[in-house]
Amino acid sequence: MSVDLMPNRYRPGEADIAPRDAALIARRDAVLGSSYRLQYRRPVHFVRGEGMWLYDPDGRAYLDFYNNVPSLGHCHPEVNAAMAAQAGRISANTRYLEPQMVDYAERLVATFPEELDRVVFTCTGSESNDLALRIARLVSGNEGVIVSSYAYHGTSAAVAMVSPNLGEAVQLSPSVRMVELPGPAGVPEAQAAAFFEAQVRAAIKDLNRRGIGVAALLIDSIFSSDGVWVDPPGFIAGAVAAVREAGGLFIADEVQPGFGRTGAHMWGFERHGIAPDLATLGKPMGNGFPIGAVVGRHAAMDRFGATARYSNTFAGNTIGIATADAVLTVLQRDRIPENALAMGARLNAGLAQLSGRQAGIRAVRHAGLFFGIDIGLEGMAANQRRAMALNVVNALRDDGVLISTTGANEDTLKVRPPLICEAAHVDRFLQALQDALGAAAP
Repeated sequence: MSVDLMPNRYRPGEADIAPRDAALIARRDAVLGSSYRLQYRRPVHFVRGEGMWLYDPDGRAYLDFYNNVPSLGHCHPEVNAAMAAQAGRISANTRYLEPQMVDYAERLVATFPEELDRVVFTCTGSESNDLALRIARLVSGNEGVIVSSYAYHGTSAAVAMVSPNLGEAVQLSPSVRMVELPGPAGVPEAQAAAFFEAQVRAAIKDLNRRGIGVAALLIDSIFSSDGVWVDPPGFIAGAVAAVREAGGLFIADEVQPGFGRTGAHMWGFERHGIAPDLATLGKPMGNGFPIGAVVGRHAAMDRFGATARYSNTFAGNTIGIATADAVLTVLQRDRIPENALAMGARLNAGLAQLSGRQAGIRAVRHAGLFFGIDIGLEGMAANQRRAMALNVVNALRDDGVLISTTGANEDTLKVRPPLICEAAHVDRFLQALQDALGAAAP
């Protein structure tokens, strides 16, 4: 099945566009590379953000139920103040002694299981996954990487080659093996762990037979690009054990599920009761400021550091560290993960009620404030479900609520609001979704 890599996007002539925005689109097209896309059938144009809200040039407010990057909300005043204050003092790199970097590193690793006691800073999640693969390949002496069948792990050449989500035009590495998840395969939860382990063991066998070997099982512990397949907790355990038996490492991609998004835990992998060998961090770490990290076990980090050097000018720079430190302070002080858990429960209950009175919701999956909501009616073909999901997303956009889609068929609503979400925001979203489902039904 071939699916548009960004089906929820602007296409010329598909919707009426205000003259002001049409002129700006024309200027974009005349100067930007053609790989860029604008989201939604009618692109959104924002001039400022505050908390849960984004504002267009006319002052209209849009409720952001999509962006996990500003995990503490747009333009958080305390985070912005820390960023500005450090920028007013000095921006320096990790080759100079800097106590705040050490302070933050100590605080960050303290949120992980005690086995993970070393951190290396990066600028982005893509860099984090790139570095984690380098470490895993050096430590294991192997090249093979096992990923889920619709995984996305970043934009560098190395991680694009292990990201089947990017489409057939982006060639996968010959050393990558894709495994199917039990949920999309229709496997009952009682058999999920055995199914996933069997998939991974078959991939290991093939990699070994071809002389490649396995370096890592690299997974986003909430499987967000695959459609948010979060349950049952612990179903990855046998697969992780199999990879370790074969000499590989388990890399938990925490760019999307990390920093309290799943509510009950700080890190997504904790839902599965397993400590990874390496965990990769990105987007929410600086609430939008570009900073990421790899947190890992010191044996692997020491082995890598003895034979290779990793640093770059901006990774772990003082402004990024000050910003990330402020984010962690707010997360812990204001008990943000607990709020994510409570608001996730409220949203889940509201969706259960909504699905009972409004057709169009086939299934709901979530952990904390990360939801996958399958859209479609009984008997609908895959392309019809996808069309209905896109209609829902764009009806919501026109109503001033922002989400998007995910999954191999793009018929799953991807809902991941900033973690400062409140009850009134949840209720506003639920009402808008009810209206959108009614409008999108054939």
